[in-house]
Amino acid sequence: MAEEKIQCKIESLEAFAIDAYKSDDQKRIARMILKAMGMAKTASAALNLLIDVGYFPVHVNLDMLKLNIHTDHPDEIVSAAEDLLTELVDPDKINRKDLTHLKVYAIDVDEADELDDALSATRLQDGRIKVLIHVADPARYVQPGSKVDRVAMRRGTSVFLPTGTYPMFPEKLAMEGMSLKQGEVCNALTVSVVLDSDGCIAEYSVDNSIIKPTYMLTYESASELLHMNLDEEVELKTLSEAASLRLQWRRKQGAVDTATLETRIKVPNPEDPEPSIHLYIENQADPAMRLVSEMMILCGEVIATYGSRNNIPLPYRGQPQSNIDVSAFAHLPEGPVRSASIVRIMRGAEIDFRKPVRHGILGLPGYVQFTSPIRRYMDLLAHYQVKAVLRGDSPPFSAGQLEGMASLVNMQTRVVRSLCSSSLRYWIIEFLKRQPKEKKYRALILRFIKDRVAALFLVEVGLQGSAWVSVGTQIGDEVQVRVEEAHPRDDIISLKEILADDIVTLQNDHCS
Repeated sequence: MAEEKIQCKIESLEAFAIDAYKSDDQKRIARMILKAMGMAKTASAALNLLIDVGYFPVHVNLDMLKLNIHTDHPDEIVSAAEDLLTELVDPDKINRKDLTHLKVYAIDVDEADELDDALSATRLQDGRIKVLIHVADPARYVQPGSKVDRVAMRRGTSVFLPTGTYPMFPEKLAMEGMSLKQGEVCNALTVSVVLDSDGCIAEYSVDNSIIKPTYMLTYESASELLHMNLDEEVELKTLSEAASLRLQWRRKQGAVDTATLETRIKVPNPEDPEPSIHLYIENQADPAMRLVSEMMILCGEVIATYGSRNNIPLPYRGQPQSNIDVSAFAHLPEGPVRSASIVRIMRGAEIDFRKPVRHGILGLPGYVQFTSPIRRYMDLLAHYQVKAVLRGDSPPFSAGQLEGMASLVNMQTRVVRSLCSSSLRYWIIEFLKRQPKEKKYRALILRFIKDRVAALFLVEVGLQGSAWVSVGTQIGDEVQVRVEEAHPRDDIISLKEILADDIVTLQNDHCS
């Protein structure tokens, strides 16, 4: 790359590999090189050549290059963000409720860097439960329309890939300033809710606050604490009880349960030719995951109600149910099979910026995403609007302005979601590629595609694939499969059902 002539050739090959050449000249140079090397004049051949000469790592994420995803913030923005950390003026200081006396639980994945929500609970004298959802307050630092805000809007969301996290805000501002931290006094917006005995909202309030998080727990450790049922952690048990009440209440309102198994992968050394792959399967129906998701949904309902009563333009999310009759899926086992069948007939979400719209899937009269303002720009927009009203000011944005910003943000968010999905799938297939050929996997039949070709869900890795399955098997049945082929770069995964005869043959081969 030090020589201009060679640099031009490398850049032409790269442009050809990711189908982003800027001129016919680049295309011509790339093809000429590939021909001279005796290689096919294809993008994959150009990619392999760049890997062979060491320009790209073996597991280069091509989608990141094609989509031009920014991994770093410009120096100017990093500097502006660090200046915000030194400007300690808090416009809401006199109106902040001091809630530092509460026990506060922050529950997230173990490697979470941006912690933007935490929970408390108390039992009132009349036996009802009061829960408090504390949300980080990035709008304490960032003003609408500022340099840092505009960059966050263009990004739309933080990017979470198996190989790394790329925050929406510059790292120091996101992690050190905005995030909730254990044992430290933190600014927050707190949504307090008193629940009736049936789980519906009896009273609520929305306040600027200061809190002092007591525990930073992983989902696993929170589930363990719940299972131990310790007297000194009665608040966590109360939160779990509140979550159960809410789930029951939402189901009565027509909520559709789509809890499934979700894969999480961490690749700490992606530049290595054989990087480590740490794969985890999370069950969304586990107690701690249910607890957190129910409290986040509750917060979204309160903010929608607060917005409606105060006539605040907000990104109100709704989702028609498509007249889903859940009883039609009752014969299917709960979890991935039933969830996949329901999700296939669900209609897309809708957003109204003037008033709440019913969210049929969640079973709510209205819903606003509010609990991830450090990592989702749409949540931050809701914070700007609500905080202005709490201060006695007019919301900074009209419904029309919100709609315009949302169209840009949602476009970028869809790009990132696609990138995250393809990246996760790549590393799951790479993980499978490395396993012993004879390894057996449990697979659930999700549906039949054609004749006996079935869509399958591999339980141990959380991946969907397809294979021919034997006569007599039905949707919801579990079969055993092995991986015949796995090519992550080409997104190819070939599965084969292991029949009784195959198992005997495999056992004989193993013995011999």
